[in-house]
Amino acid sequence: MLYLSIHSHNHMHMTIHDFNSHKHYGWDKDFKPIAEVDSGQTVTYEITESSGGQFNRRSTAEDVANIDFGKVNPVAGPVYVKGAQPGDTLEIEMLDFKQLDWGWTAIIPGFGLLADDFQKPAIKTFDLASRNTAEFLPGINLAIKPFPGTIGVALPEEGNFSVVPPRQNGGNMDIRHLTRGTKLYLPVWVGGALFSIGDTHAAQGDGEVCGTAIEASMETTIRFKLHKGKSIAEPRYEIPGPPTPEADSQGYYVTTGHGPDLYAASQNAIRYMIEHIVDTYRVTDEEAYMLCSVAVDLRINEIVDAPNWLVSAFLPNSIFK
Repeated sequence: MLYLSIHSHNHMHMTIHDFNSHKHYGWDKDFKPIAEVDSGQTVTYEITESSGGQFNRRSTAEDVANIDFGKVNPVAGPVYVKGAQPGDTLEIEMLDFKQLDWGWTAIIPGFGLLADDFQKPAIKTFDLASRNTAEFLPGINLAIKPFPGTIGVALPEEGNFSVVPPRQNGGNMDIRHLTRGTKLYLPVWVGGALFSIGDTHAAQGDGEVCGTAIEASMETTIRFKLHKGKSIAEPRYEIPGPPTPEADSQGYYVTTGHGPDLYAASQNAIRYMIEHIVDTYRVTDEEAYMLCSVAVDLRINEIVDAPNWLVSAFLPNSIFK
C-alpha cells in the first residue's frame, strides 16, 4: 500500500514526499489510502499551495483569469488510521510548519464575500523567507502564522464531494487558529477515517473574505491520536494560548455591519473597513480587500436582538509601521 515516495524514518514518523503523486480532489470514501498509520504516529507532508502549482512568484491577473478550477485545492491523502471506526474521534495535533518560500493572495472573479463588488482578477505575491513577517506593502507587515486551510476525513455517503465548502468531516474550514500547538478533533465516519490535508496558508484573517489567504506551499508535521468510542457531531479544536498575541497589544480599528442577515452584515462591515483602509493608508480598493482577507478578523458580536444582528471587522494596528 505504501508508495516509494513515502519514507518511514522509524515506526513513529513518516514523511510523505512528492505531493503530486499523493494528492486527490474532493472527499470520497472509495479513494485508496496512500499509507497506514498508528495512533500516536507523526507524519510530515510536503504540501503544494492551493492553486496546485498553477501560480508562481511572477503570476499576473491574467493567470488568475485563466485558472483551472478542476486543479484547485488538492489535498494529500487519504491516510488510513489503524483502528479508527465510525463513532470514534481522531485528534490531529499541529506540530510544525517549515519551508515557507513564497505565497500568493488573489481576487478570483465570482468568488469571495464581495464578489459582486470586485469582478476583476488580481493577484499579490509575497516573499515568506523571513519566517516571521511578510510584507504586504511598504509599511504594512503581516505576522506569518502557518496553518492548513483544508483538513478532514472521508464522509460516510457514497460519491465524490467538493472540497470547497466545509462539512461535518472538517474539509476546507480555513480556521486560522490551527497553528502550531493546536489540537483538532474530527469525527470518524468510515473505517480508517481516511484523513487528508492541504491548502496550507502563511497568514489569514478570520473570514478569509476575498476567498484566499496567503496561499503557500510548506512542509507540515502532525501527530495522530485516536479516541475510541468518543463521538462528536462536528469538528472541535483547542488552542494552547491566546489566539492573536502578536496583534492584541497594539489595539484595533473596528468597523461594524448590522442587519437581519449575518452574511449581508459581514459584507457591510468589510465594505466599511475597505473604505477606512483606502482613506487612511492610500492603497487601492483591491489591495484593501486583499488586506482584509489576510489580516482582518470578523466577529459576531450579537445574534439575539431580533430583527438585527451585529458583526465587527477587527483591523490590527500592529501591521502598520
